[in-house]
Amino acid sequence: MQIPEQYAMFPVINATLNGSSAVLLLAGRWYIKHGRIAVHRGFMIAALAASSLFLACYLYYHAHVGSVRFAGQGWSRPVYFAILISHTALAAAIVPMVIITLSRALRERFDRHRAIARWTYPVWLYVSVTGVVIYVMLYHLFAPHVT
Repeated sequence: MQIPEQYAMFPVINATLNGSSAVLLLAGRWYIKHGRIAVHRGFMIAALAASSLFLACYLYYHAHVGSVRFAGQGWSRPVYFAILISHTALAAAIVPMVIITLSRALRERFDRHRAIARWTYPVWLYVSVTGVVIYVMLYHLFAPHVT
């Protein structure tokens, strides 16, 4: 499938936003572990902004381009689809988890915030990292050869 030129940069933008979310999450985790609450808050809000912008760009792109078929063969297909399926299921689950985690922090219910954040953080990080992995597999490692 040839991606229309006006949408060709969206996969790169989306992967960059996912990668940025992962880095911001890692930094936010590091800062809270070291007691820097205000810095942690800033990084986590930035991660939320990057993930939200990703979601908007992702939906816009796929509304105009549709699905992009995975061209890999052999061993790469089950690997790709295992990553894609787990990524997609957890991406749907992470939205309410992030909302609950954020609302508890904003209401200063830090005990309840920590209780859900211990689950939200690894799932959100997994979704962000596997988003980049899916991009690399779909658009670079196993991209269809266009002549």
